Amino acid sequence: MRKLKQQAIKWTENSHYSSSYNEEQLAFFLDSEINKSHSFLKTYRSYAATPLHHLHQLADYLQVGDILVKDESHRFGLNAFKVMGGIYAMAKYIAQKIDMNIAELSFDKLKSPKVKEQVGDLTFISATDGNHGRGVAWAARELGYKSIIYMPKGSSEYRLKAIREEGAEAYITDQNYDETVRICAELAEENSWVMVQDTAWEGYDDIPLWIMQGYAVLAKEIVEQLKVEGNEPPTHVFLQAGVGSFAGAISAYLTQYYQENPPKIMIVEPEKADCFYRSFLTIEGSREMVGGEMDTIMAGLACGEPNTRAFELLRQYAIGAFSCQDKLAALGMRVYGNPIKGDPQIVSGESGAVTLGLLYYLQLGADETLSQEIGLNKDARVLLISTEGNTDPEHYQKVVWQGHYSNK
Repeated sequence: MRKLKQQAIKWTENSHYSSSYNEEQLAFFLDSEINKSHSFLKTYRSYAATPLHHLHQLADYLQVGDILVKDESHRFGLNAFKVMGGIYAMAKYIAQKIDMNIAELSFDKLKSPKVKEQVGDLTFISATDGNHGRGVAWAARELGYKSIIYMPKGSSEYRLKAIREEGAEAYITDQNYDETVRICAELAEENSWVMVQDTAWEGYDDIPLWIMQGYAVLAKEIVEQLKVEGNEPPTHVFLQAGVGSFAGAISAYLTQYYQENPPKIMIVEPEKADCFYRSFLTIEGSREMVGGEMDTIMAGLACGEPNTRAFELLRQYAIGAFSCQDKLAALGMRVYGNPIKGDPQIVSGESGAVTLGLLYYLQLGADETLSQEIGLNKDARVLLISTEGNTDPEHYQKVVWQGHYSNK
């Protein structure tokens, strides 16, 4: 197994990677399935596909063919992609509750007095670093229901305030993310609340799957945007992983869509919460957990326990995983925000920018052999997803303006 340890990154190949097409694993992410989540999301009045940028000048500078960036800071005015999963899962839950097919429902129908009368009062509960919880709170308010959000120790007060402004009860716990999830699960059980979480465990699988199907709409948008542009599909995709639901959903959709020639998928994590990296290191390819506080600026990725479904997908379809120091996220934020002339400026938060920081580091500061091995050359078309915008302005300024985490 090829392993690399550098100053700012660690890399491992995934020895369980397979390019074979597993119909059972990918059945929930076929284009026909994701059409359903896409069609529902399009019924919301302000839905629009987020921009897909090409950083041509940076691609030349880093000696790759193209760098494509999906900019999720424009999603529903909420500055992050997470709402796509939460809102679809909540819609599916309500549809199931009233025994209707989601294909027969629109966002406005779900808000109707008739549906509210059928469903009764609902309270949605979730654990979050900020973006997911804000999306759940927003969706609950839009649909006319209550929400309660818990955040892990060390969470941003600014993000807490943003969640409360969406109408939720919200609190910061003294536990890490995974323990905060368990707190929410217990409260949901005790109070008959609806848990909306993108990680799965025994007996809790439907809602996490629906969330992943909402996330997969991003990949469908990318495919459609490339078609309209007349551009070739990506050859390389770098995907951030917390519990892995986002990465699993995107990789599953792209793998089934481009099954004749799937892109190389690589997982990117903070070194303090690198459960996929540690899992891929094992000969068995078993799910490895990370505990403790997981102190990283990449708050959205500070998760130590992989989603079971996402793990099975990524265990097969990701070629490897990178464990990254915080300074790569900070580097990515600065490169996005200060583009080479001719490229668009992108405002990206810590979790959104780490993949660009990694790509920059690989091409200019790491191991040239590794870049060659994974094919980062003039023919590479690299897809990145900036999963969030500036979700904590004070911290963003410290990183981008004041240079925090440049050498830490």
